[in-house]
Amino acid sequence: MGKSSLAAELEVTNGRLVHGLPYSAFGAGRPLVFLRWFTPDHANPRGWMRDSEIKKLAPLARHFRVYAVNRAPGMAAGTTMADIATQHAEALYAEFGGPVDVLGVSSGGSVGLQLAADHPQAVRRLVIASSGYTLEPATRESQMRYAEAVIAGHRALHHMAAAAFAGPVGRRVAAAAMWLADPLARPKNPADTHAFVHAEDAFDLTGRLADITAPTLIVGGERDAAYSTETFRRTADGIPDSHLIIYPRTTHMGAIKHPRFASDVTAFLAADTPGPR
Repeated sequence: MGKSSLAAELEVTNGRLVHGLPYSAFGAGRPLVFLRWFTPDHANPRGWMRDSEIKKLAPLARHFRVYAVNRAPGMAAGTTMADIATQHAEALYAEFGGPVDVLGVSSGGSVGLQLAADHPQAVRRLVIASSGYTLEPATRESQMRYAEAVIAGHRALHHMAAAAFAGPVGRRVAAAAMWLADPLARPKNPADTHAFVHAEDAFDLTGRLADITAPTLIVGGERDAAYSTETFRRTADGIPDSHLIIYPRTTHMGAIKHPRFASDVTAFLAADTPGPR
């Protein structure tokens, strides 16, 4: 089945939550809020980005009504991750009227952790994939270089290669390809990108993880270039009711494409109590 037919079969609905948070919804079942990874725009993706997102989430849409939610457009300079989490908490309560299951991937994981720590009443169960309690120094540097290049109107995408690929050869090849592809993925509103990167740059839940009361699953890849396995472990260790899965030989975005990911997430969200750590 092709990507376009997959999207048609899932009957994707687009809309906005309170505060203007854009979302796409598809699938059937109990709501599962997917907090989007790093995106160039605070909007619902289009074209190949839309197809890629749907393909990655389609296995979960067999069991849940997936709401893929992005950050609000028009983000002001100086916005903090706590501000972003508050917007999400208010939007989710307005939409669902109570706690919901939340899946945050990469930058969406940062939002998800802040949301669960600050607004425990908004989250029933939490899944964090390819993310952790704070950014790694190299990842922070890559994102900041990207953001500063974007706001200056320069090519920027190649700065993200260091966070996506672990080996030096792979990084060089990827950086060259991303430099060429940059015009196709350039933010329409660079100020949004710049504001969010600065918010995530300051994100650090050291000392706050114990405030997360929702049962939590942390999923990471052994070969994630953006986050170390130590960060995954520290994140799980700090959350009282948590479970950790690290997939061997798996990259940053490879974790959500892992053959076991959808079944592991579904089993965790369906359980009355989390499994052994």
